[in-house]
Amino acid sequence: MEFQRDISLAPYTWFRTGGPAGFFCEPETDGDFRKALEFAHERDLPVFVLGEGANILVSDGGFPGLVIHQADTDIEVVERKGEYSLVRAGSGATIPDLIEFSLENNLAGLEVFSGIPGSVGGAVYINLHYFDDLLSDYFREGRVIRADGGEILRVDRDWFQFGYDTSTLHQGEYYLTEATFALHNADMRDTAFARGRREEIIRHRNRRYPESHTCGSFFRNFLPEEVNLTVDGQDMIFVGYYLDLLGVKGTLRKGDAMVSPKHANMIVNRGQATSAQILQVARSMQQQVLDEFGILPQPECQLIGFDQYPLMG
Repeated sequence: MEFQRDISLAPYTWFRTGGPAGFFCEPETDGDFRKALEFAHERDLPVFVLGEGANILVSDGGFPGLVIHQADTDIEVVERKGEYSLVRAGSGATIPDLIEFSLENNLAGLEVFSGIPGSVGGAVYINLHYFDDLLSDYFREGRVIRADGGEILRVDRDWFQFGYDTSTLHQGEYYLTEATFALHNADMRDTAFARGRREEIIRHRNRRYPESHTCGSFFRNFLPEEVNLTVDGQDMIFVGYYLDLLGVKGTLRKGDAMVSPKHANMIVNRGQATSAQILQVARSMQQQVLDEFGILPQPECQLIGFDQYPLMG
C-alpha cells in the first residue's frame, strides 16, 4: 500500500471542492488499515476516513493529516437461513453496488435507499435514512478497528448505538472495516417488484433532488424539542419547510455555490464554487432561519479540515 503526498480531495467529494490531503492511502485489507493507522500515529497525524465523499465538505486548505480512502469493496452472501440471508460488505463498497448485488441474489430491503450515493462505511457512520427507513433496521454486525491501530473487533448492532444521523463511530475511537446486513429472501416476483421499486425511487429522487455536485441535505432536521411550530398537530421538524418559507430555493447564491432550485436544504456547486462560498451560503441559510423563526439549523454535512468551526453555533 502506497502513501501519497498532497493528493487533491476535490475529485473524491460530491461537492468537487476542497484542498489536498497531507497524506493519502487506499487500504484493501484490515492489515493495510492497521498499517495506515500506525503510520499516522507514529507521525502524530490526524486521520480522516473517506468513503464516497457524498456527505462531506472539505476545507479549501485541505486536510493536513492522513486521509484513508477505503478500498475494500467485496460483497458476499455469508448465510441463508429461514426468511433472511446475511450479506457482508467491505466498508468501501458503495450503497448502489450493495443494492444491485442484493437484487441479483434475490434479497430485498435495501432498495429503499436507491439513488443515495455513499459507501457502506459512510452509510453506517451516519445511519443512512430515507424518510422513516433507517439503515440500522437491516444492520446486524460490523467489524471495527481501534483508531490507534490496535485491536480489531466484531461487534453487534447494539454496540453502534444508532440514532438519527449518528452512531458510536462519531466518537472517533473506532473505524468500520466491514458490515453485515440481514435481508429478506425474495422469490422472482418479489425481486422484480423490488427492482421496480428501486427505479421508481430513483425517478422520484431525481425529480426532487439535485443529482450531482452536492452533499444532499446540508442541515439535519430539527429535533422535536428544538421547535415551537406545529402543523396539523405535528411538530414541524423539517428544516426544508422553514427554508422554503424564506424563499431561498434557487435564489440564494455566492459565486457558483447556490441553494438548489429543486430543494431548499441542498446546496449545489454550479461549476467553480469553493468550499468557502458553500459555507457563505450555508451561514446565510442559518442566519435567515434564526432571524425569522428563532431556531438554528445544524449541519448534517460533515465539515473536514477546518481549523475553526466554520458555521454558526
